[in-house]
Amino acid sequence: MEELETGYGLIEGPVWDDERGLIFSDALNGGVRALSPDGAVSTIVPKRRGVGGIVQHADGGLLVGGREIIFQSYDGERQCDVITSDVTDVAIGFNDFTADSKGRLWAGSVAFRVFAGDEIQPGHLHVVDLDGSIRTVSDGILLTNGMGFSPDGKTLYHCDSRACHVRAYDITDDGEVAGYSVLIDQPGLVTDGMAVAEDGSIWVAMANGGNVSVFEADGSHRTDIPVPVPMVTSVCFGGPDLRDLYIVTGSRGGPHENCGGIYKMRVDVPGVPVPLARVALGG
Repeated sequence: MEELETGYGLIEGPVWDDERGLIFSDALNGGVRALSPDGAVSTIVPKRRGVGGIVQHADGGLLVGGREIIFQSYDGERQCDVITSDVTDVAIGFNDFTADSKGRLWAGSVAFRVFAGDEIQPGHLHVVDLDGSIRTVSDGILLTNGMGFSPDGKTLYHCDSRACHVRAYDITDDGEVAGYSVLIDQPGLVTDGMAVAEDGSIWVAMANGGNVSVFEADGSHRTDIPVPVPMVTSVCFGGPDLRDLYIVTGSRGGPHENCGGIYKMRVDVPGVPVPLARVALGG
């Protein structure tokens, strides 16, 4: 495992782009950046804080989370809201999200201030359809976090960090939720960001465990990958063959308040590429 970057407060939302490299946020200190294959870091969205999720959009930009999910073009010329906190009566923002093979956006809303010690209030799971319309498809999620689709697109995996588990939703071809079950239960462990591999395995960052845990598609445990710092926040597959595993971390429990970093290691199985979002954009 190679350390590529350090000095960040809380790295979140890693997504791979063949041209720009690893795109990521610093949720505490602000900003969305790209770490190029040659090691240079550039800023795509300056200053924006609270970004837990990032997905690329087919129109040449990013969908970026926070109090709302916005579209930000790579050239900085266009920005518009995609989904705002008035989606429910309790939502105050959005954490992680992903896109399905059709380009629909699946996003989780948060209903309490996570770092302010607020009483937990469950949030929801929403779908933004291709025409920009929004549906709320599930509830009772204590703290929404990482999402990823199975290789065949029929199952959406969804981490609930405060419930310490991973839900598996059955998804129909037209993007409806046909039901869900708790596939992975990890009492006492904070299931954070996640990625899915081509063999169907599910790779989950354990934010209080100092590792990435790998599970089979049936939820059984395969292995753990130890990480040099305790707060492991998310993972994604990258590189030309999607066999570079990128692991990002926060600073909690580390040697100082800005020790969040980016790590990389080669793995035997490629990841499932995250599709581009294709939802209609206003503005």
